[in-house]
Amino acid sequence: MYKFVVLFICMCSVISAEQINQLVINKNVERTIDLTSQLVKITATITLENTGKDTVRNYLIVLEPDTVGNLSYISVKDSLKEDLKLTPSKVEKHEKDVYSVQLKQPLATGRTAGIILEAVFTKGLVPYPNSITQKEKQLVRYFGNHYFYTPYATSKQTTSVTLSSRSVESYTKLKPVSQSDSTLTYGPYSDIPAFSQDRMIVHYENNSPFLTVTRLERLIEISHWGNIAVEENIEILHTGAKLKGPFSRYDYQRDTGSSHHSIKSYRTILPAAAYNIYYRDSNGNISTSQVRTRKDWIELELRPRFPLFGGWRSSYTLGYSVPSYQYLYRKSSTEYVLNMRLLDHVFDDMHVEELETKVVLPVGVTEVQIKTPYEVQRLPDGVTFKYLDQFGRSVIKLRKTNLVEQHIQDLEIVYHWRSGLLLLEPVLLALALYVLFIIVIIYVRLDFSIHKPEHAKKE
Repeated sequence: MYKFVVLFICMCSVISAEQINQLVINKNVERTIDLTSQLVKITATITLENTGKDTVRNYLIVLEPDTVGNLSYISVKDSLKEDLKLTPSKVEKHEKDVYSVQLKQPLATGRTAGIILEAVFTKGLVPYPNSITQKEKQLVRYFGNHYFYTPYATSKQTTSVTLSSRSVESYTKLKPVSQSDSTLTYGPYSDIPAFSQDRMIVHYENNSPFLTVTRLERLIEISHWGNIAVEENIEILHTGAKLKGPFSRYDYQRDTGSSHHSIKSYRTILPAAAYNIYYRDSNGNISTSQVRTRKDWIELELRPRFPLFGGWRSSYTLGYSVPSYQYLYRKSSTEYVLNMRLLDHVFDDMHVEELETKVVLPVGVTEVQIKTPYEVQRLPDGVTFKYLDQFGRSVIKLRKTNLVEQHIQDLEIVYHWRSGLLLLEPVLLALALYVLFIIVIIYVRLDFSIHKPEHAKKE
């Protein structure tokens, strides 16, 4: 029977139901909505107060119904910016996107506490119009809520909306509201009831790269000879406004402006110790890429064979090697620990729709344990054969959807392996060569001819 163990740090698989404590209020909420990229990043600094007689240990977070399915990442910290435990929960009429935050210290009556909520949403910006010509600017619309959506009453609230451009077509005007350069400020609003909603619409220019990784296959191959090989097969799609009309290479080369909705190139970050870097597509190696060595990383500029407009897609393979001593540690004579990223940087403000990470373990590993930084789907293990392998190597397969940069965290794999297996393939190769030489020596000394040579008859 197929068995596996996956440990989760941030989430709990058991979803409990909780009651809303009406005696907890949001004394002040300062919310920031970042719309400078293709992602919607919301940060809320909340000052909560316990007006009841009982001690409060948990705080509920309920996301808006319109955002169900778009949430990619969520975290909560206290005023000292230490992570707080976040557990999926349920409340009445809200069964999805409800989380219970466990406070570091129970909140006594009459006391206040501060927490910081960070959430990242994908597919929250809609191109409008949805198709444009080559020379037009890209306009998008954001649909949100003027109020901070919460199951508690809010005494005071302010919202700042940060845009990528000062060019704003229109925005809803729930007074008081003001615009300063590329920032919209809503509020302060006072005495807001729980679960308040009022539609916010912002229509503005956003030419940042709307580049989505539709599928990423990440292969990590471990070798105890001192090398770890990494290869990524990436499929990308421009999810911005689609190109309307023909494409003119002449006009495109004449357009030297940096603010353009098409994508000529983008940067990716590799480990500082990476070497043997290659970048190719189905046609072969792409020589227009550039590698720049920084102090703590390697910057690789990737330039597709053709610029990407809305609706256009491309695919490529990126590979490199890193020394194993930086990621593979030996705990005992037979126990090893691998700490390596489950997902690595592809481009800034990336959105990965589907990730499949495969880890190829050495021959003969046993007692494999996996610890992931967040909840993932464990696929059935596979088996692969490499050069001179007599026995198959185990392949661990992990799958995750809807990822962003905050998901770039380490995967930990613990396994047992005997170092004597390192000599198995060289010994087998030496034996094979030895047997081959013996056969050749015997063969050249045998005489299979029917007639004896004439010089032998004369004698």
